[in-house]
Amino acid sequence: MTLQQLVYFLAVADTRHFTKAAKQAHVAQPSLSKQIQSLETELGAPLFTRARGNVSLTAAGEALLPVAKRILSDVDTARLEVAELIGLRRGRIRLGATPSVCVGVLAEVLRRFHDRYPGVRLVVEEGGSRDLTEALLGGDLDLALVIVPPQGVDPALTSTPILREHLMVASAADGPAPSDRDTVRLETLRERPMVMFRRGYDLRETTLHACREAGFEPKLAVEGGEMDAVLRFVEAGLGVAVVPSLVLPGRPKLRATPLAAPSIRRTIALAHRTDVPPTAAARAFRSTLLGHLDGLVAADALPAGVEPLR
Repeated sequence: MTLQQLVYFLAVADTRHFTKAAKQAHVAQPSLSKQIQSLETELGAPLFTRARGNVSLTAAGEALLPVAKRILSDVDTARLEVAELIGLRRGRIRLGATPSVCVGVLAEVLRRFHDRYPGVRLVVEEGGSRDLTEALLGGDLDLALVIVPPQGVDPALTSTPILREHLMVASAADGPAPSDRDTVRLETLRERPMVMFRRGYDLRETTLHACREAGFEPKLAVEGGEMDAVLRFVEAGLGVAVVPSLVLPGRPKLRATPLAAPSIRRTIALAHRTDVPPTAAARAFRSTLLGHLDGLVAADALPAGVEPLR
C-alpha cells in the first residue's frame, strides 16, 4: 500500500467518479484506475461498486475511508513538523474552538501568536464540542478548545482544563431585568420569552435540560441562531438567553445576571490527539494561549463569571 494509492482512493471517494478523481489528483485516468485495482488486490476486497457508471463505496471502502484520511493527515503533519524545525518560520495550525471561545478570548491570542510567528498559517474551525472532538480524532484538527462533557473528554484525547465559566442570563439592557436581585433563579424565567440556539448546539441542550430540571418547558420567542445572532436577538428585546460569561464583555446593550445556586458551569479544555504529539507550532500556540490567560489573571481582567483552572 502506498500513500499515492490512498490519495487516489480519497479522490474517487470524494468525487464518486474515476475521470473526475483523476483530474483532481492530476493523473491520467487509466493510471488512477490501475492503482485503485492494485490497492483492492492487496486488501483482498473491492473498495467501490461500479454499477452502470455509478460509483459508490463498498463496506470495505467505508471502513478504509476514515483510516486513509487520518494517515494522510498525519503525513502532512509530519512534513510540517520537519519544516518547523528551522525555527517556526513557516508551518500551519488547525485550531478548533467553540463559539463562546471564538467570541471571547481567542482573537487576542491569535493576534499575539501571529505577531510572533507570522509565517505560521492559522486555520480556525468554529463548531460545537462534539463536532470538534470528531475532527480531532479524525486528524482534521491539531488542537481544539472544547467544553468538557459530563462524562469527560474522549480517552483518545489528551486535554488540559484551562477555564471554568458560569452561564449567565442575558437580557436587553434597556428592557426589564429578569430579577430584582443580583441573581436570578432559573425557574423565575418560566414566563419570560427565551431566545434559543439552533439544534445541535451544546448550549441549547444545556439550557433545555436545566429548565426541565427546574420544572418547566421554556417559552421560545426565537430559535435556531448561532452565538452572534442569539446575542443580537436578545439586544433587540426578543427575549432572554442563557449564555456563557465569555461572550458578554464589550456588549453594552446586554445586561448579564448571574444564575442563583445551583449555577450552571462549564469547563473549557485544550485538547489534542494522544497518539500524535503536538507539532512545534501547536506547542508554541499552547504556550501563547496559557501566557495570555496568565496575564489576564494577574491583571484581574478575566470576565465576570470566568475562573482560571491553572
